[in-house]
Amino acid sequence: MRTRTLPPCLPTLAALAALAALVAALALTVTAGGTLANRSPLYGWYALDAGLFALALLLLRKVADRQVVPLVMAGSVLVAAVGLLAPPRTSDDAYRYVWDGRVQAAGISPYAHTPEDPALLRLRDPGLFPVRDGCAGWDERRTAAGDCTRINRPAVHTIYPPVAEAWFLAVHPFGGGVRGVQAAGALLAVATTGALLLVGRGSRRAALWGWCPGVTVWAVNDAHVDTLGALLMVAGLGCAARRRSAAGGALLGAAVATKLLPALALPGALSGALSGGLSGGLSGLRGRGSDRRPTRRGLLLAAAALGAFAVSYLPYVAVSGLGVLGYLPGYLREEGYEQGHLDRFGLLRMLVPDRWAAWAGALVLAAVVLWVLRHGDPRRPWRGALEVTGAALLVVAPSYPWYGLLVVALVALDGRWEWLAVPAAGQVLYLVGGPDAQRSAYAAALACVLVARVLRGRRAGEEPLHPARGAEPEMTKV
Repeated sequence: MRTRTLPPCLPTLAALAALAALVAALALTVTAGGTLANRSPLYGWYALDAGLFALALLLLRKVADRQVVPLVMAGSVLVAAVGLLAPPRTSDDAYRYVWDGRVQAAGISPYAHTPEDPALLRLRDPGLFPVRDGCAGWDERRTAAGDCTRINRPAVHTIYPPVAEAWFLAVHPFGGGVRGVQAAGALLAVATTGALLLVGRGSRRAALWGWCPGVTVWAVNDAHVDTLGALLMVAGLGCAARRRSAAGGALLGAAVATKLLPALALPGALSGALSGGLSGGLSGLRGRGSDRRPTRRGLLLAAAALGAFAVSYLPYVAVSGLGVLGYLPGYLREEGYEQGHLDRFGLLRMLVPDRWAAWAGALVLAAVVLWVLRHGDPRRPWRGALEVTGAALLVVAPSYPWYGLLVVALVALDGRWEWLAVPAAGQVLYLVGGPDAQRSAYAAALACVLVARVLRGRRAGEEPLHPARGAEPEMTKV
């Protein structure tokens, strides 16, 4: 009997149809799907977006290899572009970005004044300080003087590190408003897809980032600067994997100076750099003390990262001194990281008393970091980076889903899709709120990660920890 084969174009057409449906759903999500003040429609739209995203990824697996890169890139452009169809709908951070860029363009340090400071009255405009009465929008609030503004926390100094501030200044000439910041977010999102394709050698896993609904919402529509940190992190890990330690460290240091969170990727970049010291304790007792020294590669990468981080701060420190810390200490207290007033560590607080939660979290994270430094594969630094970053978010259980953009980018490098449950948990918590939602959402995410790990470990022929040099690591398919 003759076996009928499918036309070679059919898988591509099916993937295109699913991608078109995803883009259409995302367009409706950001234009008619609700706002932070009207959250109920978002539940259904986000669920639909996630389902279409999963379907598009499944169909992409059947697409011919030669068509993957153009299809992934085209999809990334479309997924990013629909985020530009409306002003920010679920976060007002972008207005602070616009303000900080404007302040710097006027020759003033962004760390020197708060947005409501009368010294900066001349920089106000109706886009950031609406003059109409009411001030009742979900993204509007009153200053101490009674003026209406869209800038969040107008009474405090900026919290953003210097590379982020430099980015806000660079974007300012291209519009000087929130639409310009959104367009910059779209460019960063597409550039990150390109970097993932480059580092992953054309792997279809890049669609895990490029087609992710979170990119539309968090990276473009809400325009979070975390996207710049993700791009620099991907580039830095790519350099580290190719043993370009100085370049990799500098890029990772710049990523940390964008949003601090990419510091969680550093242990992955240093995978294997301390393996001799951590696995060679017995040999050290036998007189092989040199085994306990970090490798030259690790030292160079760490020094480059620290140097890039420090250099980025120098111009702002020269002008503002310790004011460059901005609102960071106050932000940590406000967000519930302060001992005695904990709103984080939801999973750990189910197991230990509140007073021990932060310490228990530090111990868990330290154990994961040490495991990565000892067992991580330097040819795949993104795997260790994903372990540490994902574990940190599970431990802390933040309510801001855009923190998970780093996880999405790392998943797109490593292919272990189950970690996407972590930013999804953040999204649920962001919409629902409360300690019950925190525990339930992050417990479900942890269960997803653990179950997937057990199932993957049972499969025959599990990938080796250290693949042959020069061969592309075999990773979980999309």
